[in-house]
Amino acid sequence: MIVTTTRPSGHPGYTETLPCTAQSAATARRLVRTALAVWGIEHCVDAATLIVSELVANAVDHTDCRVIRVTVTRPAHGLVRVAVVDKCRTLPVLRTAGADDERGRGLAVVEECAWRWGADRLAWGKRVWGELRCAIDG
Repeated sequence: MIVTTTRPSGHPGYTETLPCTAQSAATARRLVRTALAVWGIEHCVDAATLIVSELVANAVDHTDCRVIRVTVTRPAHGLVRVAVVDKCRTLPVLRTAGADDERGRGLAVVEECAWRWGADRLAWGKRVWGELRCAIDG
């Protein structure tokens, strides 16, 4: 179920709770595309969907959570935040993957696509997020 709430920025925020499975990345991408379309900033879709895909993959690979929460918000004018919340309190660590490594590039991809990214420890888990500068066209 998608939940829409009003945020201090005056723009709605979108959130959906999903199973902590690889298949949830497709649903997370749809949520991101829908939010950006509503806000008229479709030009940020590619980067935003790549970020949410990597954040979902990290939650699936590095936690034993049963569910995750995906959020898409506009904390300020021209700024979009895509986040994944899980119940694991271990914060992610950016690492450098070797040329032959098949894994370990997720946060590097997020860092490359996002204007900035980070992780917030919560009382019961963490929120990992990436922000994009997405000015409205026109």
